[in-house]
Amino acid sequence: MSPLVIIFIILTVISGLGLIVFVLLHSGKGTGISDMIASSLYSSQTGTSIIEKNLDRITIILAIVFFVCMIVLMIAYPHGTISTGA
Repeated sequence: MSPLVIIFIILTVISGLGLIVFVLLHSGKGTGISDMIASSLYSSQTGTSIIEKNLDRITIILAIVFFVCMIVLMIAYPHGTISTGA
């Protein structure tokens, strides 16, 4: 495998795991983990909206990175043609 493929596979795994974590951090109608953390850190409602906006931005960036990595891997190696050299 070429170093480029290894880099894209690592980016895909990291962005996929990051997506799982950040989607789970989103609050569902005010009862999520992020709302619990934000309420303990900030007493005002403005702090939670900033945290939610940042969670949204990070989630969107991770989704774009994951999508681009998958497209590059699909174009570079169609039909699972990655060989291990053995």
